[in-house]
Amino acid sequence: MLEENPPRLSFEGPDALLIDGAMGAFSDAVQEKIWALAEGLRAFPGMIETVPGMNNLLLVFDPFLTDVDQLQADILTGWRVAGSARQGVIRDVPVRYGGEDGPDLEDFARAKGMTADEVIARHTAPLYSVAAVGAMPGFVYLSGLDPQLAAPRLSNPRDGVPVGSVIVGGAQAGIMPVTAPSGWHILGRTDLSLFDATRDRPALFAPGDRLRFVPEAR
Repeated sequence: MLEENPPRLSFEGPDALLIDGAMGAFSDAVQEKIWALAEGLRAFPGMIETVPGMNNLLLVFDPFLTDVDQLQADILTGWRVAGSARQGVIRDVPVRYGGEDGPDLEDFARAKGMTADEVIARHTAPLYSVAAVGAMPGFVYLSGLDPQLAAPRLSNPRDGVPVGSVIVGGAQAGIMPVTAPSGWHILGRTDLSLFDATRDRPALFAPGDRLRFVPEAR
């Protein structure tokens, strides 16, 4: 059942407001409210940007143009009536698992008491939801990971995880849009380009989109 408690609102300086919708474990239902609220508040007077996160939403506004009291009232009203968000695209993501493309797969499987093929089967079974896009350009935070594959992040992050790496960290899956440091486990790699500044929509995925991981021949 969808949580009906109001979100927690906190100011992040004079020109930003953070809406915390879950205040606990991640919820897909709360995330849909976040998407709907982000869409609905884009036209609020003085609004500069709405930035969905994982069960939270950051609003950046012009304090000289924004009626903050009205904004807070609209947030609470919008939260109560928010319906389902946009129906995003569904896209297949081809993945080469293991070997040089997925250097953590074998150790990850051993730690889980599974074979590598069992990990791949569990990882490719769900239809994932793009809960949020951020941290780096085009990076997708994916909900829907099999709970049996949840794993703490590495205590010592790597300096450069290659672009296209298909990764697991905590209870989430993700894909690296650029080569960058990360403490997530690398299970495979895709050639799909998640971010290209020359495209009309630089980020391939948007919140509310869905994807399936499809294994290529090992």
